[in-house]
Amino acid sequence: MRIAVNTRFLLPTKMEGFGWYTYEIVKRLVENHPEHEFIFFFDRAFDKRFIFGSNVTPVVLPPPARHPILFRIWFNYSVKRALKKYDIDIFFSPDGFLSLKTNVPQVGVIHDINFEHHPEDIPSSARNYLKKYFPKFARKATHLLTVSNYSKQDICKTYNIDPSKVTVSWNGASDVFQAIPADEKVLVQKQFSNGKKYLLFVGALHPRKNLKRLIAAYSNLLTSDPEFDYELVIVGEALWKRSGYDLEINEHTKSHIHFTGHLSLQDLARVMASATIFTFVPYFEGFGIPLLEAMRCGTPVLSGNLTSLPEVAGDAALYCDPLDVEDITQKLRELCSNEALRDELSKKGLKRSQLFSWDKSAETVWNVLEKIARS
Repeated sequence: MRIAVNTRFLLPTKMEGFGWYTYEIVKRLVENHPEHEFIFFFDRAFDKRFIFGSNVTPVVLPPPARHPILFRIWFNYSVKRALKKYDIDIFFSPDGFLSLKTNVPQVGVIHDINFEHHPEDIPSSARNYLKKYFPKFARKATHLLTVSNYSKQDICKTYNIDPSKVTVSWNGASDVFQAIPADEKVLVQKQFSNGKKYLLFVGALHPRKNLKRLIAAYSNLLTSDPEFDYELVIVGEALWKRSGYDLEINEHTKSHIHFTGHLSLQDLARVMASATIFTFVPYFEGFGIPLLEAMRCGTPVLSGNLTSLPEVAGDAALYCDPLDVEDITQKLRELCSNEALRDELSKKGLKRSQLFSWDKSAETVWNVLEKIARS
């Protein structure tokens, strides 16, 4: 079988959500199925570290596709021609973008459709493209994968897709996320939070991550409780350039918040494992991999109670209403002051995290690809 893969998000200097998903899934597909040939479609010069085996042929297709006009050219013309040239049996797209101009069977992964529900969170050029083309991708796909039951229900309802056409394959988390010794936590605190205990947020600095309300709740605790002595560490970068996302933090609160920007995977794992509490309160999420990473580390979790997050965290999180600053404040206060509750959530998180793995995810993806290619 000759399988083409959209690998345009495998970028060595900027591995974000789609990139890590592509890496974890496709690496396993290649290594577990050496009898099949994989053609990787890049949109720019590639890093040899992403060529996972001798059964991979890398192909660079112009133009570099990072704009809606270029998306259309890349998928509808460059990809279409390459699918024919390399006699491809099936095209797998981990970011959900597909070619509307080919008859080759296609499997796309639609992680979520946040842009349908909160279009105001996304720059207009990207928003218009996503809202116009993702319904077409959903209908064009031979089969769809998604990362949670919540996302499956949302996709099927919003785009009127038969549920039998959509398979759920939960995400996993890297093995580097694990508990670390107390003395190493002290070193991490010295490096990232002035040697103090800290609450942690990890994710893109994007409106749907709900940082404004999280910071407002944190500020409430700082000003109302003189014994509250936690810093807030925020790991992440802006998802959209020129997005205008301004957090507007007052000076007193700002002095206790530490923005790290992008971290290496190894540093991120250390920061996650050293946090007293992981705070994750987005108002829309297709899965929420940082939630799983925290559970793997045994870090207690405060989670929002909307969309997919309860499906992922189960009984291993304290939940709050992400749209209610007072509720976030109250639940943060409860978790910060209750060590027994933190210990309980830590143990439940470690157990819960065992339900998820990239190996299981990749196996589900492979079963779908194989079934579609042979049908």
